[in-house]
Amino acid sequence: LLLLLGGSGSPRTPPPPRGPRAEEQGAVPEAAPGGRARYEAVKKHLGAVGALSKRYWQYVACKVWQEGCEEGEKEQERESSLIPSWGFPLVGQDYLEILSAWYCSFGKCCETGDCRIINNITGLEADLSGQLHGQHLAKEVVVRALQGFLQSPRPQKALVLSFHGWSGTGKNFVARLVASHLYRDGLKSECVRVFVSLLHFPHHNYVDSYKAQLQRQLSETLRRCRQALFIFDEAEKLHSSLLDAFRPFMAHHDNEGQADHQRSIFLFLSNLGGNTINEVALDFWRAGRAREEISMELLEQRLRLELQEAAENSYAHSHLLRENLIDVVVPFLPLEYQHVKLCARDAFLARGLPYTEATLDELAQMMVFVPKEEKLFSAQGCKSVPQRINYFLP
Repeated sequence: LLLLLGGSGSPRTPPPPRGPRAEEQGAVPEAAPGGRARYEAVKKHLGAVGALSKRYWQYVACKVWQEGCEEGEKEQERESSLIPSWGFPLVGQDYLEILSAWYCSFGKCCETGDCRIINNITGLEADLSGQLHGQHLAKEVVVRALQGFLQSPRPQKALVLSFHGWSGTGKNFVARLVASHLYRDGLKSECVRVFVSLLHFPHHNYVDSYKAQLQRQLSETLRRCRQALFIFDEAEKLHSSLLDAFRPFMAHHDNEGQADHQRSIFLFLSNLGGNTINEVALDFWRAGRAREEISMELLEQRLRLELQEAAENSYAHSHLLRENLIDVVVPFLPLEYQHVKLCARDAFLARGLPYTEATLDELAQMMVFVPKEEKLFSAQGCKSVPQRINYFLP
């Protein structure tokens, strides 16, 4: 405020000397005509601050969240007519830009233009490396796909990733990490919507109603956020009629007609293809080869063949692949004994509980491993590990 006043008014005069010496010299008090006029000018400006603060906030909110901009502009025009002495010509548009940039610096929204969106790919990569065990393919593919999509200034379609693998191998875990590193409020963000097939669309008799509701929810989310994330869990159980609801949001568009939904991300989580992935992992183990040697090319080719063969059923997820709407198929490998121990360690650390190697071994041995002969892969992955910790509490 002082900077603004100082920039618009005349230079301040030094205060008159105080004390007996000043009185002896007959110094003129600040109430002199020139000082009085300056005081009245400052008082007038200060009186406008209360009304102006609302204007500043509207401008900043418009710059940061881009909501209610039209209403804010009308309100600003009305206030400018009421306070002609403090309009944009006096304050200057640069001051408002500086204020907006300053506010953004606290919300980390300067790069995205929206404080709800943080797009912390570096953090996502670090957490995947430290917390996702036994999934070298998923770590690499997810980071590379998201990074390329977010760096593209004008993507021609939404990014669609399809996660495949047994239950407990990390599909939901990765989806949560993606949400928490792309959005400030993670899964609670108003830019993120999560749908569970058997929970949100349980009855095939009401599929027309589900389709209308789903299309409305997708549209509303995209209207609120220029970058939205949609997660469909148990995707293999989505009825094929629901495909009409989200197909338009995934289709290709030319650059000239850039639409808001082109900055959306779809994650489909499915158990479909889990057996194929496990067979490949088992073949590598039996051949004495490390699981890290399994390539994306090999698994993706095998997966797509299986999924395309299932495209004749009544579920939408298979049709997405047949129509080339899925950009990347992400395989999640079955977890072995050492991966279960790492999950147990993370669970103990998350609850601040002490543990020993013997404790981790004991917990891992409580899990069921398959096939029956080799007992190589955890049948539930790491899904029940956090609950089993309760057995070790005093």
